Amino acid sequence: MSKHFLGDTAVLLGRSLRHITRSPDTIITTAIMPIAMMLMFVYVFGGAIRTESDSYVNYMLPGILLITVASGIAYTAYRLFMDMKGGIFERFQSMPTARSSVLWAHVLTSLIANLISLGVVMLVALLMGFRSGAGVLSWLSVAGILILFILALTWIAVIPGLSAKTMEGASAFSYPLIFLPFLSSAFVPTGTMPGPVRAFAEHQPVTSIVNAIRALFSGQPVGTDIWVALAWCAGILVVAYAFAMRTYRRRIS
Repeated sequence: MSKHFLGDTAVLLGRSLRHITRSPDTIITTAIMPIAMMLMFVYVFGGAIRTESDSYVNYMLPGILLITVASGIAYTAYRLFMDMKGGIFERFQSMPTARSSVLWAHVLTSLIANLISLGVVMLVALLMGFRSGAGVLSWLSVAGILILFILALTWIAVIPGLSAKTMEGASAFSYPLIFLPFLSSAFVPTGTMPGPVRAFAEHQPVTSIVNAIRALFSGQPVGTDIWVALAWCAGILVVAYAFAMRTYRRRIS
């Protein structure tokens, strides 16, 4: 990467972050739905759900974190769509700026905003009784998985953000991603599910990611789950990045 690209990306990242600081409700809104789910599942349904964990908030927190990310990336698609509609991309392309710096600024803004939202959710979980026996290395591993997951979903969000025809279409893609943790081990053990649903739940990416984060939080052996989780995140990231850059080049050409 050239200094030109890094400098342009840093300037445009500052622009995007200023928009967020002027509208902090986007981060608050992103965190509200996962927090409401966490409160409902722990205090309403938690007593009726049997898991291998003594604390249900400990069991379901990894899934809530993934839902937080899935909710947050809808704003990335929305911001991209609004910039495309407003002609911001064409305006910057007419200046001596690196072609992809505008796109990378949005991606890095998504990463920062989602990390803040995750921090808010984690704080509420601690107030609700979440406790972890994880060491520093395990916490760093959880952070690494979540960062990779954010980047993978953000590059997915870039595609509708650049190609959608309406504002609703740009953000609606996130709904299936928010629903996916419900068909995983995020809230109930997969062994309690009917056969076909169980087969899907055990072989979709969210389950391996949730299981890996849950084991890291509890200080238990992670086994192969962490490698499967990393493989899923990396694979999704590579494919989404390729399609997003192809869509970007087509839109600005």
